[in-house]
Amino acid sequence: MWWLAAARRTSALRPGLRSLSSSTTCRTVVLPRFGGPEVLEVRHAVAVPDLKPRQVLVRARAVSINPLDLRMRSGYGRSIFEPLLPLILGRDVSGEVAAVGASVSSLSVGQEVFGALHPTAVRGTYSDYAILAEDELTLKPSSVTHVEASAIPFAALTAWRALMSTARIDNGQRILVIGGGGAVGLAAIQLAAAAGCSVSTTCGSQSIERVLAVGAEQAIDYTTEDIELAIKGEFNAVLDTIGIQETERVGINLLKKGGHYMTLQGETAALADRYGLGLGIPAATAILFKKQIQYRYSHGIEYSWTYMRADAEGLDEIRRLSEAGKLKIPVEKTFPITQIKEAHEVKEKRIVPGKVVLEID
Repeated sequence: MWWLAAARRTSALRPGLRSLSSSTTCRTVVLPRFGGPEVLEVRHAVAVPDLKPRQVLVRARAVSINPLDLRMRSGYGRSIFEPLLPLILGRDVSGEVAAVGASVSSLSVGQEVFGALHPTAVRGTYSDYAILAEDELTLKPSSVTHVEASAIPFAALTAWRALMSTARIDNGQRILVIGGGGAVGLAAIQLAAAAGCSVSTTCGSQSIERVLAVGAEQAIDYTTEDIELAIKGEFNAVLDTIGIQETERVGINLLKKGGHYMTLQGETAALADRYGLGLGIPAATAILFKKQIQYRYSHGIEYSWTYMRADAEGLDEIRRLSEAGKLKIPVEKTFPITQIKEAHEVKEKRIVPGKVVLEID
C-alpha cells in the first residue's frame, strides 16, 4: 500500500548530477506547519538538492494547485509528514530540464518537459527548481503552453491509473464518471472517449457544457436530477471522484457484473492520521478487504481505492493525446508564485471553481 511505503521514505537526496544547474539555491514555497493559506512562506536562497542517478532537475515555469495540496497544507497525512516538516507542496510541473542524474537516458538539458510527482513526495514543485524521477516526466506537448501543460499530468495520471491500469477499459464499453466537472473527472472522460468508450457523467449545472464538449455522451446535473432515474442501463466501470456514501451506493448499483468501482476517497490516510500508522494502516487494509469481499459476493463487482502513481507509458499517452488536442484541463486563473497564499485562498473558498496555476518567472 502506497501509504505504508511512504512512511519508509526520507527527504535525503544523494549526489549524482551529470551536468550542473545554473543555480545552487532557489526561491521555494515552504509549509513550516499545518494550517490555512497564511502558513505558506515564500523563501529565497533555499538549497537545490543534489540529484540521485535517475532524477531530473526541472526549471519550473508553471505548477498547478491540486486539491491534495490544500488537504496536505491543512494536515491531511500528518502521521507521515509532520516529522518531515517543513514540506514543499505541489505535484504538477511544466518547465525545462536544467540537469540530469548520471543514469538518465531519455531526457537532456534544455528540453521542455511536464510531469507529476507521487502524492507522498516530500519535496514538491512549488519552487523555481523541482526534482522528479525520469519516469515522472515526458516531453511537453509543443501545442500547449507551460501553464496549460502544468494542469494536466497529476489529474490525468490519477484517471489513467483507475481506468487503464485497474479497470482496463476497452473500446465499446460504458463508463460512468461521478463528478466529471473536476480535473480528474474531465481527464477521465477524455481518456475513456479516446479509448472508444461511451461515457456518462454527473456534475453541477455549471459544468454540463464543458463535460459534453470533451466527450461525455450524457451529463446528469446531480443538483436537479435523480441519477439512478436519469441513467439507463449498466456500466463496465465507475470512477467516483466524490466518494461519499451515496455516490458509492449509486455507482455500485449501476455496475454490470464483473465491473469495476473505483473511488479516489480511500480511507488509509485518514485512519493513519486518526490512530497512528501502527493501527491506522492495518485498519484501513481490513476495511478495504472487507468491502472488496462484500461487493464481490453481493454484486459480482470489483471495488478499489485508487490514487495517482508514476506511469511512463500512461504519461506518454497523455502527452500524445494532449498534443493532438484530445486531452485538455482548462485553467481558470493564474497567479505568480509570490501570491501563493492568495492562490490557495481562492481555491479553498471556491472563488475560482476550476484549475488554478502558479506561474514562475
